[in-house]
Amino acid sequence: MSNTSPLLDVKGLTKHFPVMGGFPIKRKIGAVQAVDGLDFQVHAGESLGLVGESGCGKSTTGRLITRLLEPTAGTISYQGQDITHANRKQLAPVRSEIQMIFQDPYASLNPRHTVGKIISGPMEINGIEPQGGREKRVRELLEIVGLNPEHYNRFPHEFSGGQRQRIGVARALALEPKLIVADEPVSALDVSIQAQVVNLLQQVQRDLGIAFVFIAHDLAVVRHFSQRVAVMYLGKIVEIADREDLYGNPRHPYTRALLSAVPEATVDDDGPARERIRLTGDVPSPINPPSGCRFRTRCWKATDKCASEAPPLVQVDGNKPGHLTACHYPETEGTVPAPRLAKDPQAAA
Repeated sequence: MSNTSPLLDVKGLTKHFPVMGGFPIKRKIGAVQAVDGLDFQVHAGESLGLVGESGCGKSTTGRLITRLLEPTAGTISYQGQDITHANRKQLAPVRSEIQMIFQDPYASLNPRHTVGKIISGPMEINGIEPQGGREKRVRELLEIVGLNPEHYNRFPHEFSGGQRQRIGVARALALEPKLIVADEPVSALDVSIQAQVVNLLQQVQRDLGIAFVFIAHDLAVVRHFSQRVAVMYLGKIVEIADREDLYGNPRHPYTRALLSAVPEATVDDDGPARERIRLTGDVPSPINPPSGCRFRTRCWKATDKCASEAPPLVQVDGNKPGHLTACHYPETEGTVPAPRLAKDPQAAA
């Protein structure tokens, strides 16, 4: 990890959505703890992957970073500037430097606007007049993302899903950002074109030096794209490390279970079969998460300590610097996980 100051510094980031109920007067009866105390950093030109099950808070984290949502608690610092609760005027100079690529290329583009209007929109809003004019810049961006510049006057419905996502990438690049939050940019695309979009994002990162927060649930895609990976479970980061270290030496039981579920193609049956960790039960409700470690209701290592004390995200003995794990009983380094069934999720609830 770089010793220079981070581009993005997130500390204790929390987002709770109120749950309203009661009749005839609506009142707050609880809260969905979507994100609950995240700590991580992103350096200039770096790519950080966020992975985890659906509903663990990945997309909410991305929207908090871009300030599309107001944090409940914690701090978000961008280039040393606290933007956690910055108002619209204070955010104006930062907005152009932090952009987002949305998950659904069908819903994130205005069907009534042409491609030229969609991509030039951010420049118009920010009063930017590129050399040669906005139309010239839009045509250049279309070429950068692998589309025909002649498509300038076409509408979104005239493009395939992969082409629409490329338009979304071009729109994100229009203001020459320093950080892009990519919220599952390939999950809605056919497998045949997922690699094309990921390779495009990698090429953009190399050529322009843009930092990425890459949100996905596909571990193979994250491994291909991200230099560091953070694993989330029920609103918390349970492990974060460099890509090779996390995939080669996962220490948190949940990370082990995730990696054991990744399909693996085998050429022959001579080698030993990779063991699979099978978790039972569903993810607990974020409205009423378990006490202590949130993974304990599905973990085969859980004890009374896991129920009473929330494990801090710290470096485990034997780990490389920067490899942090939130577990009281981390997995042994270098071991191959055996097939295991977690305890009944209701037992420790």
